[in-house]
Amino acid sequence: MQKFSVAVHLILLNGGDEIFLLRRFNTGFRDGEYGLVAGHVENGENLKDAMIREAREEVGISISERDLEVVGAIPNLPNGYVYFFLRTNKWKGDVTNLEPHKCDDLRWTKITELPMNTVNYVKCAMENYLLGKWFSEMEVKDVP
Repeated sequence: MQKFSVAVHLILLNGGDEIFLLRRFNTGFRDGEYGLVAGHVENGENLKDAMIREAREEVGISISERDLEVVGAIPNLPNGYVYFFLRTNKWKGDVTNLEPHKCDDLRWTKITELPMNTVNYVKCAMENYLLGKWFSEMEVKDVP
């Protein structure tokens, strides 16, 4: 029986057409590429609980469960991962890099103009999001 790891990713929107990205650093996975606030779902958590925890741990913001919406999924079954994408444009606190040992840049960028060095499945998820497409499959070769 195959077991799967579940990860959540935050589509944090500033109310306009910009999305928040962070550049991975010293993690061993996609270092130098931009991604979203993200992390693994831990035992006993649902998707929203995990996303709230990750947002607090990584960038110091508080998000209410009612302000999060699950807007997409990308299973990477050959590598045993399922990625979920949650969206919000409401939070409390200032976005701050609380993990400088894992992230060396924070930025707001237009969702339609992601940097070339954006993680491939994040690009796919953003394309899906803009098209109103909830689900797609892709294989990500180098899983953490």
